[in-house]
Amino acid sequence: RRIIDLSVTLTDEVPADPPGMGPSIDYKTHETGAQDYERMFSIPVAHQLDGAGAAAETLVLTTHNGTHLDAPWHYHPTMNKGERAITIDEVPLDWCMGPGVKLDFQEFPDGHVVTAAEMEAEFARIGHDLQPGDIVLVNTRAGALYGQPGYLAAGCGIGREATLWLTERGMKVCGTDAWSWDAPLKAVAERARATGQWDLFWEGHKAGAETVYCHMEKLANLDQLPDTGFEVICFPVKVARGSAGWCRPVAILTD
Repeated sequence: RRIIDLSVTLTDEVPADPPGMGPSIDYKTHETGAQDYERMFSIPVAHQLDGAGAAAETLVLTTHNGTHLDAPWHYHPTMNKGERAITIDEVPLDWCMGPGVKLDFQEFPDGHVVTAAEMEAEFARIGHDLQPGDIVLVNTRAGALYGQPGYLAAGCGIGREATLWLTERGMKVCGTDAWSWDAPLKAVAERARATGQWDLFWEGHKAGAETVYCHMEKLANLDQLPDTGFEVICFPVKVARGSAGWCRPVAILTD
């Protein structure tokens, strides 16, 4: 077996979110940890091995920083045309483990919105019939730019009709290496304002009001995957009533 890590590293040293939306991490040293143990448990620093206590980190972040799995609650208060949308702690774990399918959309220009016809054509190209339980991973141009200034505006996105095309065939979990499942939001917002078609904004996410699905964002290493023939595991952190949960998805390949 070979395991490929599909997550990015959660860090505050790489620009991967819009200004003001990134995480911050405060690193507590072993020396500070020793002082904490002396204060809390009256164990003198001198009597702790090498004067070193516990290292620890304090993070300030959202559930949408780093690689994460979005729950239907993130998209809309309801899902599947009227049902209460489930939160991340309610997502069935069996959705998060299954056969993987990689789609190659690297050639689409930044801001392009993938249609149902383009989705169908890609499945025809790789010769795969989408099955219920398949986990679909979208490789865009954005993945190669992660951590660079152009990342947020890079890559194509998946539109409403393409998302519904996937869920109509039983898909429950998918993901992208881009910042958003939708096309870069600045370009989409400009298009919505220019045309007056306000439903163009966040249309891939809002498809969740009509169906039921979860998607991952900020995936990594999709270029290392074959089109099919691998398993994906992507269990999210169980955040109470959360709109998303951090996850460390992996692909398992059997040689």
